[in-house]
Amino acid sequence: MKKGVFWRVILITLTVVIAAIFFLPNTPLFQGMPDWWKKTMPNKGMVLGLDLQGGLHLVFEVEGDKAVEIATERIASSLPGILERKKIQASVKKDGLLVVVTPANMDIRKVIEDTYPVLTLAEGSGVLKYKLSAEEVQRIKDAATDQVLEIIRNRIDQFGVSEPVIHRQSENEIVVQLPGVKDPKRAVEIIGKTALLEFKLADDESPLAAELPASIMPGEETQLFERFRNRIPEGDEILFQKVINKETGVVTKRPVLLKKETLLTGDLLTEARVNIDERFNEPYVSIRFNPAGAKIFEDITGQNVKKRLAIILDGNVYSTPVIQERISGGDAQITGSFTMDEAKDLAIVLRAGALPAPVKILQNVTVGPSLGRDSIEAGKMAGIVAIILVVVFMIFYYRLSGVIADFALVLNIILLLGAMASLNATLTMPGIAGIILAIGMAVDSNVLMFERMREEIRTGKTPRAAVESGYKKAFWTIFDSHVTTLITAAVLFQFGTGPIKGFAVTLSLGVAINLFTALIGTKTVFDVIQTKKEVKRLSI
Repeated sequence: MKKGVFWRVILITLTVVIAAIFFLPNTPLFQGMPDWWKKTMPNKGMVLGLDLQGGLHLVFEVEGDKAVEIATERIASSLPGILERKKIQASVKKDGLLVVVTPANMDIRKVIEDTYPVLTLAEGSGVLKYKLSAEEVQRIKDAATDQVLEIIRNRIDQFGVSEPVIHRQSENEIVVQLPGVKDPKRAVEIIGKTALLEFKLADDESPLAAELPASIMPGEETQLFERFRNRIPEGDEILFQKVINKETGVVTKRPVLLKKETLLTGDLLTEARVNIDERFNEPYVSIRFNPAGAKIFEDITGQNVKKRLAIILDGNVYSTPVIQERISGGDAQITGSFTMDEAKDLAIVLRAGALPAPVKILQNVTVGPSLGRDSIEAGKMAGIVAIILVVVFMIFYYRLSGVIADFALVLNIILLLGAMASLNATLTMPGIAGIILAIGMAVDSNVLMFERMREEIRTGKTPRAAVESGYKKAFWTIFDSHVTTLITAAVLFQFGTGPIKGFAVTLSLGVAINLFTALIGTKTVFDVIQTKKEVKRLSI
């Protein structure tokens, strides 16, 4: 055997062995392997997509207007301090998406417009009314959607879902697909929770605080608001803390009068983890702030000793501990009669960060695995039928050369499955269609070369010369057709979503592998046959 042919045989053998190793986790044989072997495997093989193993399909809408309102509120809350440092007396309040400042004079205008160039003056007669510029509004909405996308991805990664599909669908919509999720309700709660953590002081000095009932039943919040609407002090608000009776399990809500001013938010967190309270054997979430947050937390606790500090998440009060002393170091605890799962989920959303704007679920579809099993069986049947038809046709039409082409077909399938497994690719129904298409394309190149060989034989060339000439003359035709197909697959992958990308992946791998099996695999077989004996007649 010639040296070049020998190394091609080694190369083909190695690629088959490597492909088999990568694909092994997707076979029944893998279950019978010892644990030490499973741990040494390079990866977990292919992952079934949502349409094959079932799971959760969600479409979220990011409420960009709310992000704009939050930005406006932050400006309105920071302006009084800025004006005070400039020794300017003024009244500042937020009215919808407007920042309203009185009185209206040039000194105040200069300070505001120099500090916040993104504001535009909507009205300046007697009172200053500012709103965010159109460019800034659009920037905030785009940034909110991008940030929500990243935070959702971080939360899902910590939730432990393998191979999720997360992408932006339009200006303010995000698609999330979670294959194999066993608890859809919990997943939705984790993904969609705003997770805005705030620290506010309780206003226990107000007479209203003593008149609030100790507890109310869920659903009675509106009645309580109507009862005390005109008596809530300016700058205060009423929020509720959920209370669970440990003996009866009855859930009630405790109204708490709080200062509206947010002293500290969760965007300064660096850590959130679940611990167990040794006294009551209950889980709680311990949090830690970064240096800036730790300094603010230390100042808050130092200036408000013996006052209650409410810990609020998404507008719900979790606890209202009394500050006993200045707390340094930036450590705090969130308690609230959690179950272990609730505590873990809270830690996940706090670590991943708060959403910059609320999200609304537009579509929530749970896909059952039974459809996936039917699809897999149908895909298997289609693949088997396609392989049998192609194999039989090639043998019937090209005889022994057809057997060599069928060898390339089998080699192509083995390498394609191994390549997909090595990339941990997600197999979807369109992906199965791509594999079946690759089966057809696997013999297309051989047909071109075999027809070239027939033409060369008709001119009187020897079998060896016909084979060499057939591969040489068909090479660029095959190469050009495969490159154009790869370009198409690349465009589908770049601009497609979900199932389209799955089809593009299998098509790309199939085309690339087909070049190897057609131009190297079958040529090697012909060379091996011709080095063993002198072939006088080519069976083609």
